[in-house]
Amino acid sequence: MKDLYTEFVHKLKKLYGKFDAEHKRFEKASNSEIARELGYSDAQFSRLINKSATEGEYVRSNQNADRILALIEMEAKLKEVGSDALARPGRMKYLYLLVGLVVGLLGYYLITSLAEESITQNKDSDKYEMLKWSFETSFINPYINLKDLPEDCNFPCYKYQGKWELDHEYKIPFFRERNGFHYLATEVQMYARCMTETSPLGETLEGYEYQKHEIWYDISERPIDSLLENETLSSDYREMNFNDNSDFIKVAYVHTFFRNEFSLDSAQIIRTGKVIGRDIEFVNDELLVKKLGSKDAAKDILSEVNSIIINRLEDFSKPISCGLAEVPNFDFHEIKDNDFMSFDCQLTTGRVSLGYNKVYRLTDQYIKNKCRAE
Repeated sequence: MKDLYTEFVHKLKKLYGKFDAEHKRFEKASNSEIARELGYSDAQFSRLINKSATEGEYVRSNQNADRILALIEMEAKLKEVGSDALARPGRMKYLYLLVGLVVGLLGYYLITSLAEESITQNKDSDKYEMLKWSFETSFINPYINLKDLPEDCNFPCYKYQGKWELDHEYKIPFFRERNGFHYLATEVQMYARCMTETSPLGETLEGYEYQKHEIWYDISERPIDSLLENETLSSDYREMNFNDNSDFIKVAYVHTFFRNEFSLDSAQIIRTGKVIGRDIEFVNDELLVKKLGSKDAAKDILSEVNSIIINRLEDFSKPISCGLAEVPNFDFHEIKDNDFMSFDCQLTTGRVSLGYNKVYRLTDQYIKNKCRAE
């Protein structure tokens, strides 16, 4: 434990300067600031810096610090390439390689962190913070900047960069042996960047996406056919609010890390991608017992949800099947905050294909100014 603590402090000294061992403080930032930048709560960082954390916490913290230091090293190498890299083909290949390595490290950090446990019980950690840290920390900037754009500004993806969120919820019933279970998509936080290492003309956008969805149980166990109109989900079902319907009980939260690729042309967007990691968080057992009336009923529903997790959620991990979306604006220089990308998609569970509409809204555009051609 002593060696792990010494290693932890040594790595943080590289990031935050000299360490005052008596007062447990670093020269360049307060402990609260460091905790936020590293994705820890104040309480967790306090345990780490005061030698009261577990061995596992120190091991993970040292691994996280190694990733940060590696990202900083990559960023320094990117800066060495220079602002004129786009005008020099030989150096551009080097730039693309370095960007790929940086994003690969980001992806590895997120994937391994999210996929450590497949099912959890009332886990308090905020999965979105890992993704937010990777794109909003001062340690690394994965975006293409204005100075990196070609002289003619013909680089379609640059105004798409930034944070996108789910514009509205959508829901899908699970088709299985027993009716009554539903998947509700409630939250998406996606950070999109120009994927220059594979698309030097700026026609590909890469999106790292955190999803927080829910599994609900309908006490009345309505047959799936009653939710359909002409083989598609009825408007009554799509507009139904589970929270306002006493027949519906929330059973679990589903945390998912998803990687997208968006191919851009002058009029349309092609979306591809798949699930990389997933974590399940059940609601409180006592709450389920209270709503269902008995421990046996709660145990039965949890058993059904476990079966869904083991079997039906595999369908949600398959590569997505979506139609083309229209570009938010035919002039990509005019794309701005609150613009949309709307995709009509199909999900097949238990051989039954159901459609849903997933709409991303741009909430924090990275480059708000227009590129000016020289």
